[in-house]
Amino acid sequence: MDLLWWFAAVVVMAIGLLGTVLPVVPGTTIILAAAIGHRLLVGPEHGMNWWGLALLVVLTLITYAIDLASNYVGAKYFGATKWGVVGAIVGGIIGLFTGFITLLVLPIVGAIAGELIAGQRLVHAGKAGWGTLLGNLAGIVGKLALALAMIVIFLMNTHAPG
Repeated sequence: MDLLWWFAAVVVMAIGLLGTVLPVVPGTTIILAAAIGHRLLVGPEHGMNWWGLALLVVLTLITYAIDLASNYVGAKYFGATKWGVVGAIVGGIIGLFTGFITLLVLPIVGAIAGELIAGQRLVHAGKAGWGTLLGNLAGIVGKLALALAMIVIFLMNTHAPG
């Protein structure tokens, strides 16, 4: 029975890994839930210890911080004004609920719209949009790396039943 629970946890973690790049699916939260569920189902002798689970909680929280900061940092690095940053953040929040393509596009549109509202020229607004896109992509790569680290930590701290 332990083999079934271990396999189920790994499959759910694979779904969570996909969720780190797909919007609306909280990938690292799914990975954390799989690790906690595995521990509850197989017990402390075969599941992760509490320190390992605490580490997964910290990594999950870091991925949420990356999510929130990536649009801001990207837009700001490329010279966005506060209006461009606000537009990028609003676009990112709306994009979270509308699909993968719009998750990439709406922060860019928001940054450009914010810059144009602030009276910036289209070239400057385009730079802010470009920075938002790069920040968003960097955030996805960072979240993916942390999700992979979470899965490796789980696999290193549990024993695959034989």
